Amino acid sequence: MWMSYHSLQKKMSILPAMPRQGHLGLPNLVLPKSPRKIQQNGIHLIRDRDVKDHPRHKNIKELSKEETAIYQNSFKHSICIEMLRQGYHKSFSELFTLIHKWNALRDAGGPGSAIWQQKPLEEQHEKLDQLQHFLTRAEAAQRSGQLEKAAEHYEAFYHLTVGRIWKDETGRTHNSLACENLWRIYTLLSDKMQENKEWQQAIKTLIKALDMAKEACDKKMEGEAAYRLGLAHISSGNPQIAMKSLTTYMEISKEFGDNVGLGKAYEAMAKALESQGKIVESIEYLENFIEVAKTSNLSQSLAETCICLGDIFNARGNYEKACQYFSQAYVTAVNFGEIPLIEEAQVHFGIAKAHRMMLAVSRHTEAADYVSMEYLLAWKKNRSDMFSDPANVASLASIEANSSKSFGNGENAETTLKNSNDNEQMVPEEQFVTP
Repeated sequence: MWMSYHSLQKKMSILPAMPRQGHLGLPNLVLPKSPRKIQQNGIHLIRDRDVKDHPRHKNIKELSKEETAIYQNSFKHSICIEMLRQGYHKSFSELFTLIHKWNALRDAGGPGSAIWQQKPLEEQHEKLDQLQHFLTRAEAAQRSGQLEKAAEHYEAFYHLTVGRIWKDETGRTHNSLACENLWRIYTLLSDKMQENKEWQQAIKTLIKALDMAKEACDKKMEGEAAYRLGLAHISSGNPQIAMKSLTTYMEISKEFGDNVGLGKAYEAMAKALESQGKIVESIEYLENFIEVAKTSNLSQSLAETCICLGDIFNARGNYEKACQYFSQAYVTAVNFGEIPLIEEAQVHFGIAKAHRMMLAVSRHTEAADYVSMEYLLAWKKNRSDMFSDPANVASLASIEANSSKSFGNGENAETTLKNSNDNEQMVPEEQFVTP
């Protein structure tokens, strides 16, 4: 749970400030020197104004550009320059915009308004220090991959913005910006947890990410968070719980006309249903998306969904249907020009065709009758996909007709087998080539 605002203020008050030469600690301009007497015998010495005191100039310390800027620039300007010098460009942008919008709101309120009674943000040096500290530390932690530390700093920044009306140049509140940053950090943290198979911890973190997305009032961000949460539930073995989050993502995708997101939702929903044994419903979701992908020219999503459907039918032994979808995936990938996708479709299509062929081979082998042996011998000689290619149907029918005629005329099996072997052109020689 978030820390209270008062506890946050207390925590912030004890945090060490960023080392800088502020207005409270200005560099000395004059080198230290021993005091000298300017009075002799009770008589004050009066210097001639025309006489130059060269030794006095030697005691003046030369200032660097940074030290000179402290005297010339405001406290706000010095902070911004320091952040840029240290490479915190994102923190600088957020702080500068915050100050600008605060002043704009103060001016709009005018004298007598509640906000007018408060000091301009650039004059509240302690608060500027706190903002700079949390923003830069969060940015540094995020860059170095210290996600937990980054989350801690962004949480502190989030509490600073709760209930505030600070906005950026686009009219967006800084509270929503803090929510977005936390959503991003929580999402990255959950990815890391899922890599380590820490499913429950990842789910808790994704729920926090979803809450941040809702508070930011960003529907697309909410949809993405719901989608990731649904996938995490599937991975943890809770597909039924995942369907609620996936339904949310599906509805948001439909609302924004996001067909790519809709396809991801359909695919994830199909996976959740399949893991529950609801294959028919799973196939319906994927087939619905195929229609969406065709009308929206989503070639890559179409090919991937066809491969997914092909996998389902292939696993269930419906090799004919699997070949149809893998073939469609291959053709789509070729038109799309995506080499890895083409190669993936090739492998799947080849495996499905082999399964379909071997199903027929096994059936004829188990039958072990004369006609089945003829089929197997003809295929063995030509190496063609004779059991499923329509081009071979006529040839196989002629084998069966010839054998029936031979047995009807009293010929024995040996004579028929010899005649069939002599006729090598009986089956078209069509090599099996993986697309």
